[in-house]
Amino acid sequence: MSVPGYQEFMYPILRKLGDNKEYRLKDLYSFIADEFNLSEEDIQLKLPSGRQSVLNNRVSWAKTYLTKAGLLKSVKRGVIAITDEGQQVLSDPEINKINRKFLLRYKNFREFQNQVPKEEKDIEITDEKEMTPLELIEENHRLLKNELQDELLDKIMSCSPTFFENLIVELIVSMGYGGSVQDAGKAIGKSGDEGIDGIIKEDVLGLEMIFLQAKRWNPDGAISRPEIQSFVGSLVGRQASKGLFITTAKFTKGAIEYAEKVDKRVILIDGQQLTDLMFNYNVGVVREMVFTTKKIDAEFFEE
Repeated sequence: MSVPGYQEFMYPILRKLGDNKEYRLKDLYSFIADEFNLSEEDIQLKLPSGRQSVLNNRVSWAKTYLTKAGLLKSVKRGVIAITDEGQQVLSDPEINKINRKFLLRYKNFREFQNQVPKEEKDIEITDEKEMTPLELIEENHRLLKNELQDELLDKIMSCSPTFFENLIVELIVSMGYGGSVQDAGKAIGKSGDEGIDGIIKEDVLGLEMIFLQAKRWNPDGAISRPEIQSFVGSLVGRQASKGLFITTAKFTKGAIEYAEKVDKRVILIDGQQLTDLMFNYNVGVVREMVFTTKKIDAEFFEE
């Protein structure tokens, strides 16, 4: 038989973890292979890129979707376990299958899919079979990017504060500021000067300066208005007109509104925006593969 789609793996994986034990991802590869009686040929089948097996790729995505919905959780790197929500699903006799449509009932999964409507009750679910090939490419590219951004935040949080500081240097230079990594590095360092973590050259010559505060906080947390007020106070003390507050967390509505109203130019970058910039400017990520789509050149065929 051929390797089933990743959605067919979801319920069996959840059922396997229903014993409340912790499992490694590679344990699930073997479990699914046995569960679906896959042949050795099926198990060894590779993706077109040749970098990963079809089985491992689909099991990994099934695990990712279940985790994003909150039915599974990461205990530590490469180790997962079931959540209380996952156990509730297993205890419901009416549920014997899980797919993407089912998972869209969970808010966190809808956010992962970027399908949060203005009103929670008004959810439009698009069947993958109804999408055009180009729509499927764009949809899956976005999902891959979202997953990568979450992985980037996990990586950042597992590293040291010094690494985070150096990461910011790399990002700023990649965006065209600071002149060079060496110049930006000299400018940023922990100054401990009234809440200012560093100074960034806005141009190569350093004619304009941007004052920086970087906070490596829990991605699920939020920076509130008092922290931004304190930062603005630091800018006033330095007679600075521009500030950049960058964090791995989020910002409260009050913090955002305050930053927009002050007479200083204060830019707030949260964890999502940070990883989006890292993705766009190739900081901490490498290009894996490129697909090129083509269409007919109508002018070429004109006689």
